[in-house]
Amino acid sequence: MIANLRWTDALRDAVGSGERAVLVAVAAAAGSTPREAGTAMVVTRDAQAGTIGGGHLEFEATRLAREALAAGNGGSWAVRFPLAARLGQCCGGVATLVFAMIDADSGPWLDVVASCQRAATACAIVARLGAGSGGRLVVTLDDARGTLGDSAVDSASVADARARLAQGEGGTALVETAGASLFVHVLRPSAFHVHVFGNGHVGRALVQVLGALPAEVAWVDTREHDFPAAVPANVEVVATDDPAAEIAAAPRGAYVVVLTHSHSLDFDVVEAALARDDLAYVGMIGSKAKRAQFERRLLQRGVPAGALERVTCPVGAALASKEPGVIAVGIAAELLKLREQALLAGGHAASAAAPIGARMRALRSTAPRDE
Repeated sequence: MIANLRWTDALRDAVGSGERAVLVAVAAAAGSTPREAGTAMVVTRDAQAGTIGGGHLEFEATRLAREALAAGNGGSWAVRFPLAARLGQCCGGVATLVFAMIDADSGPWLDVVASCQRAATACAIVARLGAGSGGRLVVTLDDARGTLGDSAVDSASVADARARLAQGEGGTALVETAGASLFVHVLRPSAFHVHVFGNGHVGRALVQVLGALPAEVAWVDTREHDFPAAVPANVEVVATDDPAAEIAAAPRGAYVVVLTHSHSLDFDVVEAALARDDLAYVGMIGSKAKRAQFERRLLQRGVPAGALERVTCPVGAALASKEPGVIAVGIAAELLKLREQALLAGGHAASAAAPIGARMRALRSTAPRDE
């Protein structure tokens, strides 16, 4: 397996090293399937990044991708997989996969996609299905780069892609337009930005858990030499003398987890976080007594009482164990639950009606132990 990268990053790495790769994407999913439409993985001759759900479906997809690489095939093609006993899976659904050969000359359009992702701009990648279909269009609401080799197809593809972007659609689709069969893959900015403050035992464990999730993680601490030599690919290490100042860099809807070695530093970070009203989550490690002490100090500093409802403390409390790894899993579960609720609501968790603290208490109402 390649390190945990976005599939676009994995493709850029492969192309940058002069290697061909196959992008395998779930173009459509009906009924029960291992992963949803839009899920993708990258397969090279001897490595793989990402997953389309594991099991025999992924095994067969990987086998077909490597056979195509060995044969020197090009272009893009779709394969429909009924997930029945014949495939060794009993999900009962149907997954349609698109296989796209990515060659060394794909660098320019991948660079455009990378620029969109850095700028948090939604984009659509459009490919033409067929043996000679190496071109790509990268479309945003106000720009389009590349070509599919036919001006009429390009125009129709741009219009279709922009309609999907304007409607807030994501994922993938197979489209027939202007006499061409197209595959459209919409990429939207990650709405899962996590700022982890503290590189102690729990911080290290949490970062490893987040490394397996579709999150963008900033890992902040004053102790530069306590960071490990290697971190997951989706983690940015921030060594700074003023961690609380990093709160300003957190995007709207970010999740802030405070796990530092110092109560004084914890307080500064939480106070800075409460000065904003657009964060999805503010959580702090500690006991009920620590929370009560912080509440008194924050009230003395003029923080409104209602703002304190936005602090989750203790974090990861749905699990009784105090093992760092267990606490980390509990914290990650809290973040994922809130993110899922936000996605179902169609917006940022920070804009939900109930205060974050109240929603966390509701989530824990069925927990096996009392806070």
